[in-house]
Amino acid sequence: MGSVRKASAWLGLVDDNEDERYYDDDDYSDGNEPGEAWVTDPRVKVASDVAEEKGRRIGTVTPDSFRDARAIGELFRDGVPVIMNLTAMEASDAKRVVDFAAGLIFGLRGSIERVSTRVFLLTPAHTEIVNGDPAGHRTDGFFNQS
Repeated sequence: MGSVRKASAWLGLVDDNEDERYYDDDDYSDGNEPGEAWVTDPRVKVASDVAEEKGRRIGTVTPDSFRDARAIGELFRDGVPVIMNLTAMEASDAKRVVDFAAGLIFGLRGSIERVSTRVFLLTPAHTEIVNGDPAGHRTDGFFNQS
């Protein structure tokens, strides 16, 4: 019941039907039974299918422990670039994951690049990394103010 309706009921302007506030269990049973998968918005699935078909996916993994390294390996093995965010891990486990990733990129001929402290980008062999560094100062052109 909305706040305006509650105020109207308190003032006596409308009837307060308390029975309407409670729902039967049958209203909630017309969908996912226990064990069924939740259905999301179909646009999300279509967008991910298109991205997968065109090879435009990037995986992001934030592992809690070394056990989560498998997710990194599975994505990378499927040819998906992976951003590893190791900031939530203990230093010793983070080092183990980096060693695992180094072996992974060596075996699959990929590359690894440090993005920031404890954040790494793993790219498969067919992926080109475009560096966003400034091209330097030009002496001719639009921004030449001398």
